[in-house]
Amino acid sequence: MGRHSRTLRPVADHDSGSHAHDDLAKALYQEFGGALMAFALRLTGHDRQWAEDVVQETLIKAWRNADKLDRQPEMLRAWLFTVARRIVIDGWRSRSVRPQEIEEISSDAICVPDESDRTLAAMIVYEALQGLSPEQREAIQQTYLRDRTVNEVAATLGVPPGTVKSRIHHAVRALRRALRERG
Repeated sequence: MGRHSRTLRPVADHDSGSHAHDDLAKALYQEFGGALMAFALRLTGHDRQWAEDVVQETLIKAWRNADKLDRQPEMLRAWLFTVARRIVIDGWRSRSVRPQEIEEISSDAICVPDESDRTLAAMIVYEALQGLSPEQREAIQQTYLRDRTVNEVAATLGVPPGTVKSRIHHAVRALRRALRERG
């Protein structure tokens, strides 16, 4: 017989005790556990722990409703997947209503990017650049900020490359000194 023509009956119909329910839960897990897990993973955004909880809760509901379940495999599958979907929807709803719990972190351990430090550093560098001679400032801007070679800067300024190197050398020393003084 084909897969869809049989019924899932792990025990005789007359045995409606706990043993029959346990056997049904095992049979459901063996028959649908893998597909149900894959389905739950997709629904939970691939949160494995949550998906495992969904599968477990779905099988518990099947166990509790064992007497009411249609034992046709396609009907059982539809029922299980519907229950799993509803469990995940309820989980998403409760997560959106209640803020996610996080463990408290010491304020010393928190590292938040702060643009004010970057802005302050830029202001300090700008002030230090203003303390350079116009020739030194031009050499720094052309080489470091515009990413030009010494030879390109020399050609642009109409001076020998050695002069550009000298201006950069003295400018960098002056900048270091000025930045050290500013802290």
